[in-house]
Amino acid sequence: MTAGVTDAELAASLAEQAGRLLLELQTSSGLNGKPLGKRGDADSNELLLRELAAARPDDAVLSEESADSPARLAADRVWIIDPLDGTREYGMDGRSDWAVHVALWERGAAVPSITAAAVAQPALGAVYATHQPSLPRPHHGLVFLVSDSRPPTFAAPVAAQFGATLAPMGSAGAKAMAVLRGDADAYLHAGGQWEWDSAAPVGVVVAAGLHASRIDGAPLTYNEPHPYLPDLLICRVDLAQPLLKAIAAAL
Repeated sequence: MTAGVTDAELAASLAEQAGRLLLELQTSSGLNGKPLGKRGDADSNELLLRELAAARPDDAVLSEESADSPARLAADRVWIIDPLDGTREYGMDGRSDWAVHVALWERGAAVPSITAAAVAQPALGAVYATHQPSLPRPHHGLVFLVSDSRPPTFAAPVAAQFGATLAPMGSAGAKAMAVLRGDADAYLHAGGQWEWDSAAPVGVVVAAGLHASRIDGAPLTYNEPHPYLPDLLICRVDLAQPLLKAIAAAL
């Protein structure tokens, strides 16, 4: 990595590198299930931390797979990373709904203060980044995505109100990128998350012109002392206010 690489380019490059490593592990490690997921988490985290230290040595890092340091709260630049989002799905044969998240939070930037981000979906051969924004392509029929392990209780009545199909999927990044591509219209979540689950996906979808907020419409904030960020709505802008109203009524 060189100093001339932009933050967004760096995020995309690192997410892609980690994705290649994870694909190689799937085929060469002889592991599967939880052991494969554990190894993937660790090896991807090691790669990302090493490359960030080399490319941006003065920046702080918040990673799902590393001990948190309060020093990040005084930093002006904090990389928020999830080395393997969808660890369970990664360890299962034939699943593509797992991802690598790399995001940069900067003090003083407009909320959500994610100024560069990338989400890699290695099994799809895709990397989505803030410096390559795109708008979803239209499709027929509304599709709302939810966690396949802990869908929100309000999801079914909200989907029914819109006549939408409710579809489960793993990985927050995979669901957010499905909305970005136009494969779905919204991602509804209220089962508990952490900053690393949503920082990169939110950065990418906001750069592409989509809506992202808490399910009560409050802004998403990052690099907080306790990095718990339990709920999330990502959707087309035209659906945001109707969905927020429907969610409020269903809670």
